[in-house]
Amino acid sequence: MTPLMRPAIYLLTILATILAVLSKSAMALEFAGWAELEGKTFQYEPLYEGQQQNSASAAIQPEIYQEWAGGNAFTFVPFYRYDSADDQRTHFDIREAMLLLPWENYELRLGLGKVFWGVTEASHLVDIINQTDLVESLDGEEKLGQPMVNLTLLAQQETLGVLDFFVLPYFRERTFPGRGGRLRFDPYIDIDNGVEYENSARQGHVDYALRYSNTIDKLDVGISYFYGTTREPAYLPKFDANGILSIIPFYEIISQTGLDLQYAGGAWLWKLETIYRSGNEDGSFYATDAGVEYTFSGTGLSGMDLGLILEYLYDSRDFDVDPAVLIASGYIGSQFNTFLDNDYMIGLRLAFNDEASSEILTGVIQDIDNHASIFQLEASRRIGDSLKAELDAYVFMDTSKDPLLDFLRKDSFVQLALKYYF
Repeated sequence: MTPLMRPAIYLLTILATILAVLSKSAMALEFAGWAELEGKTFQYEPLYEGQQQNSASAAIQPEIYQEWAGGNAFTFVPFYRYDSADDQRTHFDIREAMLLLPWENYELRLGLGKVFWGVTEASHLVDIINQTDLVESLDGEEKLGQPMVNLTLLAQQETLGVLDFFVLPYFRERTFPGRGGRLRFDPYIDIDNGVEYENSARQGHVDYALRYSNTIDKLDVGISYFYGTTREPAYLPKFDANGILSIIPFYEIISQTGLDLQYAGGAWLWKLETIYRSGNEDGSFYATDAGVEYTFSGTGLSGMDLGLILEYLYDSRDFDVDPAVLIASGYIGSQFNTFLDNDYMIGLRLAFNDEASSEILTGVIQDIDNHASIFQLEASRRIGDSLKAELDAYVFMDTSKDPLLDFLRKDSFVQLALKYYF
């Protein structure tokens, strides 16, 4: 039985009991979802032993939705992917198994769910409820389902905002590429060698979070607080009896306060995310992502919308460190989960506004200090009523002076996926 399955079975048993009570008033069952074929090719031959030049994968994510009279609802979203190159990317997850019980002034959600916080494009600093499914995407936007109890208080007056309380009774460990996967450290993070926790309860530690959100005229405000097991691990270097080095994830207990703001004024969209985090062994830090997006539209663009994106990112942790020095110290800080410390992003978003919903998002993130940069392209287009083609590309440039990006110096890639929606 996998680490997820035991708490998942407990939660699903509780949910099944509640669903049985509600079943007499059940409305029609809805079934949807998607299946995907994906191919990925890399510009250079593999840098590390065990990796492959190309890979192919297939994934499926069905969704079952059941609603009852009074607005009670249950959503079930399993996910599975098979990957030809990386056995760690071949994985199963329950993205959602969530029961919604609404009342006049509050809502209760119980089960496994996904919660997104954030407004900026380059990173989502405040988004901390769900664990990153790193084998699914390099940008960290794909998440694992999180066991939770979520109480939402809805004020009688909309101007007073919304208050969310979260109890998170079980921790999900981050996924990492395996020996055959690209886009990884060397040595790769082999969780079979062990995972360490600061708290003796390990995955059973109960985490807590709350968030206040409101819309004041054209300003969206979110203020959040989290206490519990960090979603961004530090790492512990370990040597076996033969002197072979392995890297072990180390999950600490942290506190994080976050603020996200978004102001919409005409064609301008101003965005801010900032956090302060304490509890890491190497000290507290703060990080910020602030930017603006301006959208051009009109007859000169033949019905298209063109958005210009500019963001600045800062992280107060020490990124100018030699990995060998950190390995010798016995502790590798959580800054090795990101390369965004003093960077700017320039991007373009093009929406064709056609029947096929064609879109292109492209941009460059560059480090101001060492000039390492990443070019990224995301494009998508519907094909008929049920198919969608998606193209993604990453190019890593001038990485030699960036300790994290240098691991990826041979991993520039193009990825093409075809999704069928049912």
